Amino acid sequence: MSLFQADEPQTVEVRGHNLVCPICSNKHFWTREAQLNRAVSSFFNLDWTDRTATCFVCSDCTYIFWFLGE
Repeated sequence: MSLFQADEPQTVEVRGHNLVCPICSNKHFWTREAQLNRAVSSFFNLDWTDRTATCFVCSDCTYIFWFLGE
């Protein structure tokens, strides 16, 4: 099982703008979801109630962009 949702990195558009890596200027990213765990939720085994973020990982240098919401 792959950690990434797509087998091949894709170009990404966020609010009408193409995403470009600020480190290496790459324009291809893998997409994945990450849970934003809080200590209190983890203590009571309620991690499932925490928000998730969409992450775009640069396919070249692996810089990660984190986005909340739509």
